[in-house]
Amino acid sequence: MIDLSRFDRREREITMSKKMITSRVLAIIGTVLVWLPILATLVTGVIGSIARDRLMMDYLMPAELVPFAAIGGIALIISAMLAQSLQKWIVWSFTVMLAALVLSQVVAVVSGLASGRVEATGIWWILVLGLIILYALSMIILGIGGIKLISSLFKKPQEPTAA
Repeated sequence: MIDLSRFDRREREITMSKKMITSRVLAIIGTVLVWLPILATLVTGVIGSIARDRLMMDYLMPAELVPFAAIGGIALIISAMLAQSLQKWIVWSFTVMLAALVLSQVVAVVSGLASGRVEATGIWWILVLGLIILYALSMIILGIGGIKLISSLFKKPQEPTAA
């Protein structure tokens, strides 16, 4: 009789190995894409500030680069699901990030800020800016979650100590 349990175990190990590789690749790509809008804002802000000899920062750049953050967030969610690690952190920060951006756009359109009908001052302006700040902060929290996910995926398993 042939012992098939050995082949089943080997097949499970190969499947787990493929899942781990996929999860690692998605975590790295996702984290880079999530951090890209923040880093681009900071780099262009520093370069512009040095060139103009005064503070120059495009605070809307992270919102303009939302496709990168969204694709990165989706990659992080898939990676977290495969690894079964940090799922709540990543899903919640991704959800808050997108909700804050969508709400900022809705408030800008409804209030008339987006069309220029209303001047960029007052409570509507503060609300829109607050939502954009929440969007950027949740993107940073998502990026930190990505770094933590990568760290957990590349951590060497602990050998059980003999008693």
